[in-house]
Amino acid sequence: MFDHPSFDAHEGMHAFHDAATGLKCVIAVHSTALGPAAGGCRMWNYPTGEAMLTDVLRLSQGMSYKNAMAGIPLGGGKAVIWGDPKSGKSPELFRAFGRAVESLQGRYYTAEDVGVDVSDMATMREETRFVAGLDEGAAASGDPSPVTAKGVYLGIREVARRLFGTDDLNGRTIAVQGVGSVGGYTCEHLAKAGAHLVITDIDQDALNAVAKKTGAKIVAPNDIYDVEADIFSPNALGVIINEKTLARLNVKGVAGGANNQLVVPEMGEFLRRKGILYAPDYVINGGGIINVAAEISGSYSRDWVEATLARLIVTLGEVLDEALETSQPTNYVADRIARARIASARTTR
Repeated sequence: MFDHPSFDAHEGMHAFHDAATGLKCVIAVHSTALGPAAGGCRMWNYPTGEAMLTDVLRLSQGMSYKNAMAGIPLGGGKAVIWGDPKSGKSPELFRAFGRAVESLQGRYYTAEDVGVDVSDMATMREETRFVAGLDEGAAASGDPSPVTAKGVYLGIREVARRLFGTDDLNGRTIAVQGVGSVGGYTCEHLAKAGAHLVITDIDQDALNAVAKKTGAKIVAPNDIYDVEADIFSPNALGVIINEKTLARLNVKGVAGGANNQLVVPEMGEFLRRKGILYAPDYVINGGGIINVAAEISGSYSRDWVEATLARLIVTLGEVLDEALETSQPTNYVADRIARARIASARTTR
C-alpha cells in the first residue's frame, strides 16, 4: 500500500469486514489538516481489490483538494463498499458500515456517493453520529446532488465565458455523460439556459426521463466521445479522459461533475495541447460537499451554502484564468493552490 502510486501520504487506511452482513469496505483518510475528513461512501462492484484500493485512494486525495478549494473546514476522506448496489444492499450491511465509521470517532464523516442514497444514510445514522446527507434532523440537508449540479452548471458557464467570450449557453451543444442524480439535475439547468443536449447513460430509464424533460438527443455510451459539441460534461464515473478518448473528443471544453476524470494528471497537459479547456473536477463539483459541510456544522444555512458556492465558482474562474495566462494545465494550477492551503493549515494547526 505505501508504495502504491496513489498513496500520496494518506494519514490512515482502514479496512473493515463483517462476515454476518458481507460488508467489505475501506475508509481512506487523506488529510485532517483543515478539519475532520469528509467524503461520500461509494458502493461499487469492483473487478478486483486492487481496483477498489486505487479508487478509494484517488477519491480520498481528491476530497482533500476539493474541500481545500471550497474553503470549508474539512479534510479529505472517502469510503468504498465492495458490492453491487442493485443487489447487494441491506439495512444490516449499512448498519455494519455505520459501526465502522463510528469506530473512527469523528476523524471521518460520510455522506452519499455513487450507489448510495439518502435512505442508506438514514440507516447508517442508526449506528454513527458522523454521517451527513440526511433528510431528517435539526441540520438535515438531504441529497447534496442538486447543489453539486448547480455548481457544475455554473462552472460550465465559466468555461464557456473563457472559450466564447460569453457565458450565454443558448444554442450551445453540451454532450453529457451520465444523467443520474448530478447529471440529471445539470441537464435541467442547461436545458433552461437554452443549450442543446446530447446525453448518454447505461440506465435507459434515466435517459428516457431526462430526454423527455429536456428534449435531449440520446446516443450510445461509447458514442458520446465522438459527438461534435461545444463542451463535454462527464457526470458518471472517473478515468474517462485517457489516450483513447482524448483522440476522439471534438469539443472545446470539458466541465463535469464526475470525480477523477483524468486517468493520470498528465492528461491535463494533453488536453491543453489539444486546445481543450478543462475545469478541474474537484473544483467544479464542490457544491455537494459545501452542502454537507453546512450540515456537519450543526446549523444548516441555505444562504451560507449559496454564498460559499458562489465563492467556489469565483475560485474556478481564477484557476482557469491563471492557466490560460501562463499556458499551464488547469489541474496543475488547482493542485498547487490546494496543496498550499493544506500545507498552510497543517503548519498552523
